[in-house]
Parts: sequence; C-alpha cells; structure tokens
Amino acid sequence: MTLINTPLGPVSAVSYPGRIVKLGDADPDIVKKIEQRLNALGCGPIAEDGVFDKAETERAVKLFQARFTDDQGNPLKIDGQLGPLTWGAMFGKSTVPSTLQAPSPLTKAVIAFANTQIGVLEDPLGSNTGPEVDKYLASVGLVHHDPKNFWCVAFTYFCYQQAARQLGLPNPHVKTAGVLAHWNKAKNQPGASRITKTDAVNNPGLVTPGSLFIIDNGGGFGHSGIVTGVVSGLLETIEGNTNPGGSANGIGVFKRNSRKINSINKGFIEYI
Repeated sequence: MTLINTPLGPVSAVSYPGRIVKLGDADPDIVKKIEQRLNALGCGPIAEDGVFDKAETERAVKLFQARFTDDQGNPLKIDGQLGPLTWGAMFGKSTVPSTLQAPSPLTKAVIAFANTQIGVLEDPLGSNTGPEVDKYLASVGLVHHDPKNFWCVAFTYFCYQQAARQLGLPNPHVKTAGVLAHWNKAKNQPGASRITKTDAVNNPGLVTPGSLFIIDNGGGFGHSGIVTGVVSGLLETIEGNTNPGGSANGIGVFKRNSRKINSINKGFIEYI
C-alpha cells in the first residue's frame, strides 16, 4: 500500500469509503485500519479487531477529534464519527475526494463570471441595494429598492443568466430570489438535480463546482452561494449577500473557503 506524508506523519493511503464510518459499521477491514491509526497516534490503546464499538473505537475517535484539527486548522466535531473532515485529518487530505474542475462549459462560465463580481458591495451598506445589486434583483423580477429583498439567490441566478447568454444557451436556473423556493422548485426543473446533505456528506465527490449550496436558517429564511471547489470535505464558494464570515443577508459578494459540507443542512442543486 502506498505511503503518504501527512501533518501527523507518514501513513498508508486509505481512501475515504464514501460514507460516514461510525458505531456499528459493518466493514471490519475499514474499521481495523481506523483502529490501527488511532493506536499509532496515541489515541488508544484499543483492540484492533475491526469492531466499531462504543467503549473503545468510538471513544478513541472522539479523543482524536478533540486533539487534532481539520486541514484548515479548524476544530473537528467531537461526535465519534469519521466523515470526510475527520478522515482527511486522520489519513491525509489526499485520501478524500477533491473536485476543482467544473463539469460543463456552462458551470465553468458561471464560475468565471462570479469571480468578476467578487468585491461588489451594497450602496449604502446594509441596504440590500446598489447599482450591481439592483441588477441581480432585476434579473429575477424584483425592481424596487426594498431593504427586505435579500439577494443571494438573485446573485446566483444572474451569474447563470450571464454565462448562459455568453454561450447561447437557455438559463436552467430557477428564476426566483427565494432560497427555499429554489430548493423546492429545482426538484421539477429540467436540467437540475438535487443532492441531499446526507448524500453529500457520505460522498463529497457528488458536489461539483458550479453547483449551489442551500442552507435553511428557519422561519422561511436561508442562504445560498456558488460552489467553486471541494477540497477534503471543505467547500470553496463565491457568495452574494454575505459577509467575510459567511452570514446571510450581508453586505456584498465574497469568496470563502471554509464551509464544511456537513454545515449545508438542506443540500446542493446542480445544473449541467
């Protein structure tokens, strides 16, 4: 088996199995490799018997999560489960699928246009309006200067609209400014497919550049943005109506690289 170098030292390359490995996992070979790695990193001693039990293996995984960080230096969630971030921290980020290539000319053009919008700000700040912001809103039929017009999805629609026009293609993006309306309507939209949070966490390779993440914040509100890359369970994104910290209803268009796939509580919409 190939040895790879990681921040925690050399380790045999063990590819992420495309699912969360947790209590009661039925694959003893995978579990045994996890147990061996945990012992090697001083999170044992535990039996290397291929049984993911609560008393030893789950406890040792939680100890690992408490001691170490993800690829970006962020704390790991201490839940005793090996999703893509914990797996990448344990076995190296190269063992978790990463996707940086847009799958179609349209999604490639969407990302290229979105990059030209980074740095657009509301005018005045906090008003949900401004010369560029008004163009985003007008593209989905919202033409009045209303501070209640959140515009994160209007931004993604406008990016798709500009890219589709450039390529002489119809725009497949649902015409809406509503985050949850977008998620609901995409189910029946030609050219669209939805990826649930569970499927994305289990297999990060399903999320491709150009897809749109959907977060449900409750009360009918949410937030969305364009995925530009997936690296070891972390999303690279360009988002409108946000702040550098990633909040909803923020002041501009920003590029981010620290959203965790498991923080996207609704899922992803992919247009090809």
